Amino acid sequence: MNLAEPVVLESPHVRLEPLETRHAAGLAAAAVGLEHAWYTSVPAPDAVADDIAARRAEQSAGTMNPWAILVAGAVVGETTFCNIAQADRHVEIGGTWLAPAAQRTAVNTAAKLLLLSHAFEACDAIAVEFRTHWHNRQSRAAIERLGAKQDGVLRNHRIGPDGILRDSVVYSILPGEWPAVRRGLQARLARTV
Repeated sequence: MNLAEPVVLESPHVRLEPLETRHAAGLAAAAVGLEHAWYTSVPAPDAVADDIAARRAEQSAGTMNPWAILVAGAVVGETTFCNIAQADRHVEIGGTWLAPAAQRTAVNTAAKLLLLSHAFEACDAIAVEFRTHWHNRQSRAAIERLGAKQDGVLRNHRIGPDGILRDSVVYSILPGEWPAVRRGLQARLARTV
């Protein structure tokens, strides 16, 4: 299966739906309270439509597969397969953000389990990568709890919207590591029920 192909991914904890304009109102509501999240890219409520259009344009180009994250039918955030290199079967999971009420719940763990399962089991990925801001300690800790290994730091990797240079920490999970990572995620979810 192609990493950019739209597909619904679902578990008892979370549903990932291919991102569409119908998710705009829910995403705008979910983004409230994240206006000052300097370490990740959360669209302002009035910029959600543009964010959806940009993500869908990247999907049309084959470089992104965006999802809306839903819990009990309510939109609580976004996530993507990004920087898709289909020929190399390599993908990054990124562009993820969650409404404040969904943070520190089972939502992120369940979403990552679905995304990683899809990448390794349906799309035969040979590497799944994660990148985060050097100063985003919460995200770094979450990625490490997934079982990803740190590959390195890309210094001055990006220029932020405020002009500040960003160092990006790069992590990855490889196919041989996936069975242990999957078991770990499943055990974490079992403890939340």
